[in-house]
Amino acid sequence: MQQYEYKVLSAPAKGEKSRGLKTGVERFAQTMADTLNRMATKGWEFQRAETLPAEERAGLTGKTTVYYNLLVFRRALAPSAHVDVMDGADLDDTAANDEVAPQTPPLSSAERRAMALSAAVAEGPSPKLGPASRSHSDQSPKDQEDYDE
Repeated sequence: MQQYEYKVLSAPAKGEKSRGLKTGVERFAQTMADTLNRMATKGWEFQRAETLPAEERAGLTGKTTVYYNLLVFRRALAPSAHVDVMDGADLDDTAANDEVAPQTPPLSSAERRAMALSAAVAEGPSPKLGPASRSHSDQSPKDQEDYDE
């Protein structure tokens, strides 16, 4: 199954001035065409235009709903960029039907050093930390019990 990545841009609010375009509609259409063509040259395919609501602050305590016009683009990910997930039943079937997987050639010492220096470490979730202002002695007895465990 093909995988895609998406990019969302705010739609132009007004047309830019351009030579030979007299009306606002012509300017706006040219601005939209320029935006679509610029994204297409970067490999992005135009999908649709959306108008979506968003809640924003109004004053100190109030909220108001505003609507944004957005342009949605997508492009296909490289086939090697995604991994197909198979359930356990499929693994048993493919293991029985597949031939022995080819072995990768051993790496030279220079290649191993380059890989060791450039290998990105997969990061997990960060540890849960408490407030920075409380010291160990300021904790309540219940918090102290949690700390001692």
